Amino acid sequence: MQFTQRTVMLTGAAGNLGRAVASAFAKAGANLALLDLKRADLQDTDHQLVLPTDLLDVDSVRAAVDKAVQRFKRIDVLCNIAGGFRMGAAVHELSDRDWNFMMDVNARTVLNMVRAVVPVMLKAGGGKIVSIGAFAARKGAAQMGAYIASKSAVIRLTETMAAELRENNINVNCVLPTIIDTPENRAAMPKADPKRWVAPADLAQVIVFLASDEARAIHGAALPVTGLS
Repeated sequence: MQFTQRTVMLTGAAGNLGRAVASAFAKAGANLALLDLKRADLQDTDHQLVLPTDLLDVDSVRAAVDKAVQRFKRIDVLCNIAGGFRMGAAVHELSDRDWNFMMDVNARTVLNMVRAVVPVMLKAGGGKIVSIGAFAARKGAAQMGAYIASKSAVIRLTETMAAELRENNINVNCVLPTIIDTPENRAAMPKADPKRWVAPADLAQVIVFLASDEARAIHGAALPVTGLS
């Protein structure tokens, strides 16, 4: 799976999964447009452009997309990696703040990105979009209402966009990971066995596959990635 002379834009680039995905695409030869709220220790290189971006600010997103196109002339792949998890109250006790936070970080970020990137792909004649859903979003679970609703929205948006864009040579899919093996999750669940979780590098390889020519026949998939659990 080679991405030489192709440009991959990904959000949440400074996070554990974002770094793993960026590394996998870099090894495949891609140019990278890396979006995150803060630059962190990400560095610009000949094949990598770091774009501090507020994904909830439409103008900030559009400016980042414009800069990426100016630098690399195209966006072939969009990976919506940014997102978050938070346990919450029972649905009847949910605050507007907690509901809005989950919907914003998981669903609105995807919406803002595709509204800015899809027109670029349409003009170029095609592209690939891969987003992060959640295995938990397949059904409801107690104290997870806002999170599950937000990740369910990602799945439904994926299916809808796939139906809308497949005739324009744009593949839209998402992955549904279980718990991802990160330092933060290990600290939060010290008694759990992280060997049964999903390694970021393994999830990154699935994302690279869905963004590749080998996956050109896949549209609207919500692919479970469950590790050994």
